[in-house]
Amino acid sequence: MAAEAGFPFRRSRVVTPAKGRAARWAGFLACAASLTAPGLALAATATDQLYERTVMTAADGRCRLFAPAIGSALDAARAQARGAALRSGVSQTQVEGVEQRARAKAASAACNSADLATAAARVRKAFEAYTTMQRINYPGDVSSWQAERTSSATIPIWRLSQSASFGADRLIFGLAGRNGLVTATVTFADGARPYAARIVMRDPARTQGPYIDQRGKGLAAKVAPRSASLVFNAETREESPLTLLPTGAKTGLSFRFPNAPAEVISRLDPREAVTIEFSFAGRGGGEDLVRRAYIEVGDFAAGRAFLR
Repeated sequence: MAAEAGFPFRRSRVVTPAKGRAARWAGFLACAASLTAPGLALAATATDQLYERTVMTAADGRCRLFAPAIGSALDAARAQARGAALRSGVSQTQVEGVEQRARAKAASAACNSADLATAAARVRKAFEAYTTMQRINYPGDVSSWQAERTSSATIPIWRLSQSASFGADRLIFGLAGRNGLVTATVTFADGARPYAARIVMRDPARTQGPYIDQRGKGLAAKVAPRSASLVFNAETREESPLTLLPTGAKTGLSFRFPNAPAEVISRLDPREAVTIEFSFAGRGGGEDLVRRAYIEVGDFAAGRAFLR
């Protein structure tokens, strides 16, 4: 499912009284694209969609408009729109401004207003089929996230995952098991066994945006310097269940992390990357060796919302 598929909000800039309630619906959600630079049609569309979906998500939080399944689907669509806006060149500051205006709009609407009721009815209709979907693919610029709503009490499976290769080694990273635990499963072509693993990502509390080196190639050029990063160490290491291993792998290790990294990744720019590091004891007591894999942030936040 493409990032903008399945959501029927239509952009409406001019509203005439003759259109009645449909016009009031459009008017209720109008007015975000003026925040983007003139002539950037893609950015304007993405910003409009972010505004519309944020309005309805905020209104749902205040007025309890939707059943949980509909609310989660709407929140996933909002997260997708946020990522699309950032990818299209809208700045972080502009995106936050759109979201603030949308929340203010939702706060100003009475929960029993006819306009809000019309808007809510359209959202319900839009997501009747969406809420029954069990899996979805969120493509990114380089990689994609696979989301799976089904779960098992006895067999651990990936709920939200992205695969990566680094050299001859292979990794799957994401949320695994019934409780969606932050997990990295890795298999090394040479049979090496790291003694530790860590997730390294930009610290959004200490930075104003992503570090993306336009001259570089691949995800390695989209990570923050160590001095501006957070580091999360794995809490456990164990032999990986076959259901969590990369395709075709017979053995591998599974590292479990605290829940905090998922919250931080959800706040990052979809264009940047997260580093997964594996540490190996150096030979003869020498310096540790480190192998690194890179995961694209992409629509991780949307995938988490889909699972909810």
